[in-house]
Amino acid sequence: MVVKIGFLSLAHMHAFSYAQALHRINECNLVGVYDSDKERGAKGARDMNTEFFADPRELLEQVDAVIICSENSRHREFTELAASYGRHVLCEKPIATSMEDGQAMIEACQKAGAKLQIAFPVRFATPVMRVKEMLDQGQIGDVLAISGTNHGQMPGGWFVDPVLAGGGAVMDHTVHVVDLIRWFLGKEFVSVYAEADSMLWDVDIDDCGMLSMEMEGGVIVTQDPSWSRPRTNPTWGDVTLRIVGTKGVINLDAFAQNFVVYDDVKNKVSERSFAEDMDFGLIEDFIHMIIEDREPSISGYDGLKAMEVALAAYESARRKKPVTLS
Repeated sequence: MVVKIGFLSLAHMHAFSYAQALHRINECNLVGVYDSDKERGAKGARDMNTEFFADPRELLEQVDAVIICSENSRHREFTELAASYGRHVLCEKPIATSMEDGQAMIEACQKAGAKLQIAFPVRFATPVMRVKEMLDQGQIGDVLAISGTNHGQMPGGWFVDPVLAGGGAVMDHTVHVVDLIRWFLGKEFVSVYAEADSMLWDVDIDDCGMLSMEMEGGVIVTQDPSWSRPRTNPTWGDVTLRIVGTKGVINLDAFAQNFVVYDDVKNKVSERSFAEDMDFGLIEDFIHMIIEDREPSISGYDGLKAMEVALAAYESARRKKPVTLS
């Protein structure tokens, strides 16, 4: 079986890494790209060595599944459109910008018999998968507390538009860490206290924050999701976790496998990864999910619960007190 794939929007930069992964997988074929920005879509299609479609419906008639890399606020629109054609969906994170939209996406896919997977590629980073195995084996006993970071550079563009993005750094980076921790422990978050502000960049949206959370069973979690990395930083950011258990501690740095490159020609210092490509792992998993007709490894519900924590963080920051999750 060869799975025919299309892109609905190239607004999110991850689309190009996903396209590279698609070209490496024999069991799939990248049919084409739709983007409401015709100039961006046509250029992206050329860069991806595929066809540009000016009408998303024309593309949907020719594919088995789509990857949605639009602005966050358009995830529901594109998912419901794809579901109306019975097409499977891989949607960029966060699942949406509201719980209502996220739930509607899940229900639309369920009604159509289409599979909905959320793009949390960090699950496919080798260090992350090893930590998951260690925790499943109980190597550090019962987990008591976790502190995490997901720092990054300020992305600009539509990411700093509250309407299109649904939130700034807290929305952008909280969902990754929350998803990993839910996956690691099989527990839900029950309360959130957060502070968020714009202190680092000249933007009208939160660029930094700090979350203090509690999970089922009393596990305490803190996270810094800030856009705190300068333009000169050698990489875009990090994902780190310090996991404290009754029998030991695990320190996880998801992107530590890299060379530091000093380039006098470009006058730039950068970090070049030698780890397995986690975006490739995500795309390969999505393709095989379709071929094997199995449930998504990262479901729409996973995306909804991760976003729920981010939205609760914003509510907590506004109310200046903890928020209890349902």
